[in-house]
Amino acid sequence: MRNLIILSLVFVVVLWALVILVQPRMAFFPLPGIQRTPAAAGIAYEDLRIVTSDGVTLHGWWMEHPSPRAQVIYWHGNGGNLSLWLDVFADIRQRGFSVLAVDYRGYGGSSGSPSEKGIYLDADASVRYFAERLRKDVATIVWGRSLGSVVAAYAASKSPPDALVLESAFPDARSLFAANPLLLGLSFLSTYRFPTSRHLTGYRGPLLVIHGDADTLIPFAGGRKVYDAAPGDRKMFLALRGADHNEMYARRPDYWPAIDAFIEKNFGSRHTRE
Repeated sequence: MRNLIILSLVFVVVLWALVILVQPRMAFFPLPGIQRTPAAAGIAYEDLRIVTSDGVTLHGWWMEHPSPRAQVIYWHGNGGNLSLWLDVFADIRQRGFSVLAVDYRGYGGSSGSPSEKGIYLDADASVRYFAERLRKDVATIVWGRSLGSVVAAYAASKSPPDALVLESAFPDARSLFAANPLLLGLSFLSTYRFPTSRHLTGYRGPLLVIHGDADTLIPFAGGRKVYDAAPGDRKMFLALRGADHNEMYARRPDYWPAIDAFIEKNFGSRHTRE
């Protein structure tokens, strides 16, 4: 009996160590380098280097609009890098927004290796840089997609923006494995939490949650849970009918009208697109 207990403990410790080892590879899919820049989309931009509190140097782009409706700090998903997400940034910029987009540590031209704690430090440094050097007297919108929704919610909890937009969000990491008993069990050994809903508990500003109802990676129900649990009454939910996770949402006819309505409701007609 004693040997069985010892073997069981050894097994759990080894399994825990393996989970800790592989969790960054399960959560992050960085693409190194810079394959395209905003110049490829005809957008003038400033190449940024932002140093975090733990000494990591982040690479970012500042795509300033000459007469912005608002300024956007955008956090992309867990795959690729800024170059891969360029079409999204370009569309937001062409809709009348200035855009700050920053690659997480280990992505694109940023140094370091990604981790949950690390990407929060990346958010802290980027928001601080924005406040000190880029912010103007217009509304600030923090915008995140997929994994970026966690980072956006975290950033909003630390320095509340004028509005928050979350696309394809999930309440926490464990909620992603609800349909898989094995992965759900292993998630209890992981140190990664990605608690979007917990980050939102202190934010009561305008919130727009967007989710495709045919999302095969992050269940539509997860986005609804994030919305339902978010405090305050200044929130909207947009269900994109038939949309899967990796679709270019901006190409849908129901996407930008909903965002424009959200902005007009919270900031007035002077922030709507002409």
